[in-house]
Amino acid sequence: MLKNKTIERYLQDFSCIIITGASSGIGRELLSRIEYSGTAAAVFNLSRTPPEGISKTLKFTHLKCDLSQPAHIEAVVVELNKLMPRMGRILLINNSGFGAYGEFPSPGIDHTLRMIDVNTRAPVHLTALLWNEMKSRGGQVANVASLAGYQPTPLMATYAATKAFLLNWSVALDAEGRANGVSCIAICPGPVSTNFSKAAGFESSTGLGGQTVQACVEESLQAMRKNRAQIIPGWKNRLLGFLSARLPKPLAAKIGLRMIRKLKLDRFVKKP
Repeated sequence: MLKNKTIERYLQDFSCIIITGASSGIGRELLSRIEYSGTAAAVFNLSRTPPEGISKTLKFTHLKCDLSQPAHIEAVVVELNKLMPRMGRILLINNSGFGAYGEFPSPGIDHTLRMIDVNTRAPVHLTALLWNEMKSRGGQVANVASLAGYQPTPLMATYAATKAFLLNWSVALDAEGRANGVSCIAICPGPVSTNFSKAAGFESSTGLGGQTVQACVEESLQAMRKNRAQIIPGWKNRLLGFLSARLPKPLAAKIGLRMIRKLKLDRFVKKP
């Protein structure tokens, strides 16, 4: 598939690109598109594991960071302030996140609390530490939320709630930031072919259909280029999001529980 040149020009407009969790999944595909664009920007990945196969032509730096730890985030921003260019627009992509499946508090309270830290607190903390710099230089914040954020989702209750927070926070931040030259977008994918299932507690792929990661990222980058406040990649996902967001929340939760039960996802869950 031919890449869209307007996306390449959009990515070339930044002097600094910071992404979290680019070692796999959506984050790795975003990094591949950044690499393909030929940008001269300094690119930084913040995660515990460095991505593989990075071209030497990319001005790339991996900064090891456990995003569930506030002290790690504060330390990595100190490093960023030393390394990133002094001028030019900044793109911050808060991509890191993971899920959980099962009746609360499954798969365990430690997993659940760490998920809240990574999915919600870390994006707020990292963005806050970079916010003044972004306001002075201009740029964009892209937060990877989820289609699940549009309704209460039983058996993934805490995960969906973290993504609802990220969705609403992103849209509000966009309204605040535009006066200072900083836009914000909530990217809300439906099911995507990544290693999400493993992190959510499944021992193998559920085999459920979904977008390819390439298609998801392509649509997301188009929306980022257009400075949209939110995007649900995939027309079927957009239709589902439109409908579910308009149902009374108790009804949406009951329907969601019935639909998830019919998928019989328990058969994929790792046994203790």
